[in-house]
Amino acid sequence: MLKTELLEIIANGENSGVEFKRDDIRPEQLAKEVVALANFQGGKLLLGVEDDGTITGIQRENIEEWVMNIMQDKIHPMILPFYEEVKIGDDKSVAVISLPQGISKPYVVRDRGREEVYIRVGSTSRLATREQQMRLFELGGMLHTEVMPVPRTDINCLDEARLTNYFRDILRDPEVPQTPYEWQARLLGLSFLTETAGGICCTIAGLVLFGKSPRRFLKQAGLRVMAFNSADKEYRAALDDILDGPMVGRWDIGDGEKRLVDGGIIERFMEQMKPFISQEADQIDEGLRRETQWFYPLEAVREALINALAHRDWTRFVEIEAASYSNRFEVISPGALPNSMTIEKMKAGQRSPRNTIIMEVLRDYGYVDYRGMGVRTKIVPLTRALTGKDPEFVVTDDYLKTVLYR
Repeated sequence: MLKTELLEIIANGENSGVEFKRDDIRPEQLAKEVVALANFQGGKLLLGVEDDGTITGIQRENIEEWVMNIMQDKIHPMILPFYEEVKIGDDKSVAVISLPQGISKPYVVRDRGREEVYIRVGSTSRLATREQQMRLFELGGMLHTEVMPVPRTDINCLDEARLTNYFRDILRDPEVPQTPYEWQARLLGLSFLTETAGGICCTIAGLVLFGKSPRRFLKQAGLRVMAFNSADKEYRAALDDILDGPMVGRWDIGDGEKRLVDGGIIERFMEQMKPFISQEADQIDEGLRRETQWFYPLEAVREALINALAHRDWTRFVEIEAASYSNRFEVISPGALPNSMTIEKMKAGQRSPRNTIIMEVLRDYGYVDYRGMGVRTKIVPLTRALTGKDPEFVVTDDYLKTVLYR
């Protein structure tokens, strides 16, 4: 790092990715700051700088060895940072510890027989709450929330007709369960049910895919659908509804044709949203019909919704939101991108499913193709071809928003 770069960082002050410390801090304090940064998006820890930005310089002897020993002894899993010292003047240097975003979250501080998880909140490092820890476990791939039990549910909360349709017609399984015991064993094996201390419950995956009324037991399930006649949300919406029910439809498959018998949330959404994302042509065609003109590619709209359903973070207690505005269509999926995934990687076609069971079932039905590259092969090129505008993807710590412009 150049001296000018370091001085610019110091001049900008502490933030979510930059922390200043004197080099006489206790080892557990240094470990706390490192863990908090790694559990967030990485960043830089400057040793030899006061909280107000005053440069005091490093005084400790063998400071690099001291830092590396702390990384090894007090942080788990171990992090290997990039360490460098930058000379500020003839007699002052600042140690710069650069940390990438951690890929093995949550990172913990091990001290005095305890393990503590820290996160960044603005420019401070704080103990993570239980909910925040759960999200870190989920981001690190150590917790698969889709197989967590949903309290107060049992096998009767699932739609048997839809499950039968899945096994018999979608999977072409020659052995469809017949008895209650066979149903329970099969659904436990597929992780649609799970055993708990209180008995057998539906998993999140089982409930949202095949549940009769998922929102009755899981408030963040379902889908909020809205439409506005302006470019912003307004008090009076043209449409504001919450869809509840199983994610997948029930299909009649015979003679090589696939006919919808009873729509799931995906089909119901497309039906409700159609009047707000299309219009009939002014003129009648040769068949004496008015052709439907779409403001957005239908496949791109559908893909944006399915991506949200497949990849949402179930530790977030809000529903997916899909909204039509006068100049755009938006889908907001709760939760940040899965660990290490970025918008650039997503556009390039990299796959990193958060909810693998839900994803596989959607793939069985044909809602998701086997390549799993809907952003690259559908949303981006189809939107660009129809509207001449690229879709926009906005990522925060709380959600991924997909925006299609007219």
